[in-house]
This record gives sequence, C-alpha cells and structure tokens, in this order.
Amino acid sequence: MKKHLKSALCVLALSCTSIVNAAEINLKLAHSWPKGFPIFGTSVDEYAQMVEELSDGRIAIKVDSRNKHKAAFGIFDFVKSGQYDIGQSASYYYGGKDPDTLFFTTMPFGMTALEQYAWFHEGGGLELANEVYAKHGIEVMTGGNTTMQMGGWFSKEINSVDDLQGLKMRIPGFGGKVMSGVGAVPTNIPAGELYQALERGTIDALEWVGPSLDLRMGFHKIAPYYYTGWHEPSTELMYFFNKKKMDSLPAWARSVLLNAAKLTGFNMTVQSQHESSINWATITSEYPNINVRDFPEDVIDALRASNTALLDAEKERSDIAKRIIESQASYLENARAWTAIGDQAYLNNIGK
Repeated sequence: MKKHLKSALCVLALSCTSIVNAAEINLKLAHSWPKGFPIFGTSVDEYAQMVEELSDGRIAIKVDSRNKHKAAFGIFDFVKSGQYDIGQSASYYYGGKDPDTLFFTTMPFGMTALEQYAWFHEGGGLELANEVYAKHGIEVMTGGNTTMQMGGWFSKEINSVDDLQGLKMRIPGFGGKVMSGVGAVPTNIPAGELYQALERGTIDALEWVGPSLDLRMGFHKIAPYYYTGWHEPSTELMYFFNKKKMDSLPAWARSVLLNAAKLTGFNMTVQSQHESSINWATITSEYPNINVRDFPEDVIDALRASNTALLDAEKERSDIAKRIIESQASYLENARAWTAIGDQAYLNNIGK
C-alpha cells in the first residue's frame, strides 16, 4: 500500500512540475524559408529561443518553415487570418495584397542598411509601416537586413538597355517594377526553386542576395555574369504579429516579442555582413572565372529614370504612399549627406 502511495505521489509531483514549467503563452510562427535555411530561416529559430529565454520559459513559440505550411508567400494571409500568431518574411512579397507594403523592404537607389534602420527606428519609418499593416490587423517589427545586395546573376552579359528587352528575371518588389519599365519581364520564385529555374532557362537572370547566400545556392555554376547592386541596398525582413493576439497579451509579453524581434534583426544583419565578407573572399580566390560586372552607365540611367517615373506614379496612387515616399526621400537627403562626409569620404581617402 505504501509502495503504491509513494508511486502515486511521485507521478503527481512530476505532473505538477510539468505544469509549473509549462509555458503560459504558446504561439505559432510561420516563415517563408525552407527548414534550416541559412541566416533567414535560422534567425527565426534563434528568435524563438531568445523569446523563451527572455520570458524565463513563459512564452513558447512553435516555428513552422515552408516545408511544413507549403506556402512561401503565404505569411501575410497566415498572420492576418490568425492561422499563425507570428510570421517572418519580406514585406515586398505582399504588394499584391497591398501595394503600400512594398516600401518597407528596400527601395532602388535608396538607403543603405544603417540609413534605413535609422529611418525605421528614429525617422518614423516603423510608424508608417504599422499604419499600413494596421488595416490588415497586423503589427510589424524589423527582423534583419541582408545589407547591400548584388545586382544578380545573368546568363548573358548586359552591354546596353537593349539587352534587357524581354529578359526574364526573378526580381521582386520595386526592383521588379523598375526592370519592367525598361523592358524586362520580372517574376518572383521561391528560394528553393531558383537554381532549377535558371538552369532550365525558365528565367534568364535572377537576383537573390549577395555572397552571404548566393555562393551556397550554386548560381555561379550556371550563370557566368555577376552584377553589382542598385535595386536593394538594404533589404529588411520583418516579423508580422497578429494584432488581435498581441492586444490580448500582457504588456511584458508584448515587450519580449517585439524587442526579441529587434534584437534578432541586429544579429541577422551582423551575420549577413560577416558571411558576405567571408564568401566574397572565397569567390575571388576560388572562383576567378566569375565575371563581376557593373551595369553600363546608360543602363543605370535608364533604371533611374524608370524608378523616378514609378515613384511619381505611386505618389499619385494614394496618400499613404505619397507620405512614405516623401518621408524616405527627406530622410535619405540628410542621412546621405552624413554618409558622404563620413563613411564615403573615409573610404575614398584611405583608398582600400
């Protein structure tokens, strides 16, 4: 009898312990990338771990990758509908849902990563982003930057604007709209399908990220020309939070979720910079046959003109678009003046 009573008490004690240690808040998160995808995907796993640690185990987040939910570009709808409490993706994937979401990833000929972070967190950018997403019952927070992106991998050399006519290229966001304005045919393809599309000739060119991720994707094996960037000088990922769910949480939990996203974003940005530096050294030493090119001056001029026309049209489209564009332009004017006399002058003066 005593033996059975002791066993029962042990079971009860273990059950009580598990209840005490169980998370008070359980959330589901979906992201756009394959499971374990470097930097983009792994940063989300780190986010979930950071939230658990900062909340002392009171918040648990179950992370589902694209392998699980099967919809790389479905994050907006997942979070809006409440199917998932949190999402992580790039805002410019959802221009078809709301064209004003395009502004919050990156802009051609726009801000560098540090300039853009300052705009988001000190210049009113995040407030504008949340104004746009509030219409959809979503709250957002910055989630990590790739830093400067390369202009892409091309099967053939680009010598003039004529070479862009009919060119099928994977390029999302405003970059894709600008390319369309000079005669190219932009498309968007999930990360896991890019190599095959380029290899089979479904597309003629693609932009992905830069050395941090491009090298491991193997694009250099099938596209000999690698162009420097113009379209994504500071590509920011974002965390999307279901607003109804967030409003139901205590203030401490909201603070943990938002600040962990911001901190994870810092960590991802640093990792992107580091990996690009390491992989660029690998490219220059181990793959000398990669032809690194700048776009010709007339191509850049045409792209810039297309971008200007696009922004003028966007300002006419909606009041919020006009306010976002003017906010970015005004902030960039001041920020770039300091960048020019600061970082740019430093680099010019020292040579290397």
